[in-house]
Amino acid sequence: MIWKWQVLPEICHDGTKILPGERTHMIDILITLIAIAALVLLWVMLYDSNRFVVKTHILTDRRIKKPCRAVLLSDLHNKQYGKENERLLAAIREQHPDFVFVAGDILTANAKDSFEPALQLMRALAKDYPVYYANGNHEQRLKAAREVYGDMARRYEAGLKRAGIEPMVNGHCNLPEQGIAVYGAEIRLEYYKKLRAEAMDPSYLPGILGQAPKDAFTVLLAHNPDYFPQYAAWGAALTLSGHVHGGVARVPLWGKGFIAPTWRIFPKYDGGVFREGEATMVLSRGLGSHTIPVRLFNPGELWVIEFRPLADS
Repeated sequence: MIWKWQVLPEICHDGTKILPGERTHMIDILITLIAIAALVLLWVMLYDSNRFVVKTHILTDRRIKKPCRAVLLSDLHNKQYGKENERLLAAIREQHPDFVFVAGDILTANAKDSFEPALQLMRALAKDYPVYYANGNHEQRLKAAREVYGDMARRYEAGLKRAGIEPMVNGHCNLPEQGIAVYGAEIRLEYYKKLRAEAMDPSYLPGILGQAPKDAFTVLLAHNPDYFPQYAAWGAALTLSGHVHGGVARVPLWGKGFIAPTWRIFPKYDGGVFREGEATMVLSRGLGSHTIPVRLFNPGELWVIEFRPLADS
């Protein structure tokens, strides 16, 4: 007796028949589509990780006495756009700023890395512009963990000072000609906890910064955006922040950042302009990467801040 095996078609719930060859073909198509999607995402990731866009925010206020322009840098993490950051420097010079604001994490806290790229950029900027530099959590970590980083903090700060940059560690600088007061906040590292933000007592910021002036437009360089309501309550008319890297990957069309370096999903403050009453925060998506070393639909940002007087009506 000769046995003959016959492969029967698969019957779907709606009665449609799928032959074995058709199923294999469908799987091939699916694998091909997944591979194409992965390649597209990889290309976008590489593209976005090596470019930046220039964005502008215009502020008007009666306390501002004279029009002026600043650029905001944050979260470069030693990244270089071209040799000696020539692409970034060219973009900054094209904006003709009156001064430069730095909202921290220009270097990366890594004992095996050199901070020379960060210092080189700061030296180049300080030759042409006043630079107001507030530390981020990476600069702070160099100081807090000397057993890990040795004298990196001292050497980096000495390099900044030789370039004419005095880090604003809970200090301030008045710009009377423009009617602007610039403050730099260095909050405790416990406020950078992963997963859950630490509560900040209302007395904390006045304790480290003093009282915000009433007769000047107050700019606060504060690396961590999570405490924007507290910055606004303290008296910051404009807060300039970074830290979140734009949420690393942004959801297409929606534009929301996916995850923060603190491992919080869809962080409230991911990038852009936010308001709290009459106060404004410009949150840069940064220029480099660190904890999660990718950018997806999320290019780096160079912000231009325009300050304009508001004439009495």
